[in-house]
Amino acid sequence: MASKVRILPLPLPAPAPPSSHVFNPPIKTSSRMLLRKWVTLVTATATHFLASKNPILGKYPSGSKPLFTIGASELSSGVDETDAETKDPSAVRADLYQAVQGINRGIFGLTSEKKLEIERLLKLLESQNPTAEPTANLDKLGGNWRLVYSTITILGSKRTKLGLRDFISLGDFYQIIDVTEGKAINLIKFSVRGLNLLNGQLEIVASYKISSASRVSISYESSTIVPARLMNLFEKNYQLLLGIFNPEGWLEITYVDEELRIGRDDKGNIFVLERSPELDT
Repeated sequence: MASKVRILPLPLPAPAPPSSHVFNPPIKTSSRMLLRKWVTLVTATATHFLASKNPILGKYPSGSKPLFTIGASELSSGVDETDAETKDPSAVRADLYQAVQGINRGIFGLTSEKKLEIERLLKLLESQNPTAEPTANLDKLGGNWRLVYSTITILGSKRTKLGLRDFISLGDFYQIIDVTEGKAINLIKFSVRGLNLLNGQLEIVASYKISSASRVSISYESSTIVPARLMNLFEKNYQLLLGIFNPEGWLEITYVDEELRIGRDDKGNIFVLERSPELDT
């Protein structure tokens, strides 16, 4: 007898799952969040690795302390918290003075690497500011100061028009703070080659008012150039010169001690000045 072949029905395909089960909608993640996650992962991995016993030596390397740690706040401030806690301000000042050597205060431009180096040192000092409320301690602000670094620049056609490329040299920049009168006087020194070593200065007088614990608002009052022969050289481009050095606006005093002062203004400029007992004449 022929055997019967039984044909079984094929199983029906399972119904397709709802579209919401097929994929999850993408989660928007900012680049900053991704960076934080990456830093956390790297730090945790490094910490675990360095805290593990060496299978050969049988001991913890470096006293089981991670070689480095990165805090989330460092991502925004750019200041190493370990350095801020351990490096003495006097040592940071020494590093800063070394960094600004030979750059003519940065007036005629710097490389981006040098700017970053100086900015890092300035932020490190600012994080250790010994005077939390500078405007409440006017005795620390008053007196004579000499500019050692600024992000104000005189480049290209401006430098050519002012003669600062060829025969006029830019000398010291002083600021005199008179706390009794509420005045700030800027003195910018110049020397001219070929005119019997003519020396002169631009003087800008401004008044200031305290607007917060660390900020003052500044108003321009007057300006003069002496001697007259120097004024004759700048007369054609006098407004250009004044526009560069006019302090009008506001100034945030971000650091001040017995020797050094750092300020940031409303135009994004940075000023670093050291106390100067006497003015060069």
